[in-house]
Amino acid sequence: MKLLFLGTWEIILIVLVVLLLFGGKKIPELMKGLGKGVKSFKDGVNGVSGDEKKDETKTEDK
Repeated sequence: MKLLFLGTWEIILIVLVVLLLFGGKKIPELMKGLGKGVKSFKDGVNGVSGDEKKDETKTEDK
């Protein structure tokens, strides 16, 4: 399996395309939404892990 490695020119090209598509004023709003989405995902993953730990302690108590 080949890993994806991005060089400097690829990153610059991606940033320029994003700037052209969304404009400079819209990017902070997009990043804020992305950050909230990532935080929500992490909270959900931690919640599942926490629920599994609670289930394990309940079965051990019985």
